[in-house]
Amino acid sequence: MNKRFLSQLIISLGICSLLLIPMTVFAEEGTAVHYSNKFQGRKTASGEVFDQKKLTAAHKQYPFGTKVRVTNLENNRSVIVKINDRMATKNSNIIDVTSRAANELGFRKKGKTQVSLEAVD
Repeated sequence: MNKRFLSQLIISLGICSLLLIPMTVFAEEGTAVHYSNKFQGRKTASGEVFDQKKLTAAHKQYPFGTKVRVTNLENNRSVIVKINDRMATKNSNIIDVTSRAANELGFRKKGKTQVSLEAVD
């Protein structure tokens, strides 16, 4: 093998290895809402059955299964939810959480609140 081929191979492998590093979204801020009860028992976009009693959520881009820390910016309460559903891309809200998550975040009765999102391990 010649040196040029080896150097191109090493560069290619290096670039490919960078693609394997998960994309990290450091923080996102916006409005959170909670699901309507009419979705109880229906299938989510991931195929899971929706359950208001679980700590799950819908997001436009996070991969299914991603754990996300949601922090209510009005009271600093946080909860970790698992993404298992999708939101419409034209929706102005950044996350749709279950009633349980909204209750733990302290905005269930209010219906919506300002939050920050951070992917966690």
